[in-house]
Amino acid sequence: MNAFFSGFNPSELFKATMVLFAVIDIVGSVPLIIKLKEQAGDLHPMRTSLVSLGIMIGFLILGESILKLFGVDIKSFAVAGSLILFAMSLEMILGVRLFRDNVSGKTASIVPLAFPIIAGAGTMTTLVSLRAEFQNINIILAIMINVIIVYVVLRLTKRLEIFLGPGGIAILKKVFGIILLAIAVKLFTTNISSMVQAIAEQKH
Repeated sequence: MNAFFSGFNPSELFKATMVLFAVIDIVGSVPLIIKLKEQAGDLHPMRTSLVSLGIMIGFLILGESILKLFGVDIKSFAVAGSLILFAMSLEMILGVRLFRDNVSGKTASIVPLAFPIIAGAGTMTTLVSLRAEFQNINIILAIMINVIIVYVVLRLTKRLEIFLGPGGIAILKKVFGIILLAIAVKLFTTNISSMVQAIAEQKH
């Protein structure tokens, strides 16, 4: 236990926390959260936070091994996540329903809120990158700090909804829908080009 905590470094903790905060972007996801709340009726902040925490820590420790077990690399995983984000962004921009299942608060709190919105392909790719630079203890603490922030934002969603009003929410949905679309396209093109290049190199 002492060996595990011996790698604690405040500077590493701060940097890892800021990187994860930027990638998770829970504040920027508020319009998407409100949209999910409208469809599901209600969301469960604690459930979402705990599932997100479990996914991120689990992936930090076992992620690459699990993906390899199924014959999936991190780039393929990122491409799959980008397609889900792409579909969700179209819903926000065009006001259409692509996911026709009856979504309940319990299921929406896990999919798509905990995954892939919070603990998505971008977050997981970032965790793999952080492992190469920082000690695990600092990354785990950074994850916990970000999960607390996620919980607070989810708890305040109803107040934000009242404050913004229907008009403000509609505008934010369109704006953040376009931003989410851009993120999805970037995530897709970056990883698909790497995959194509890797396949081309293997053939040669």
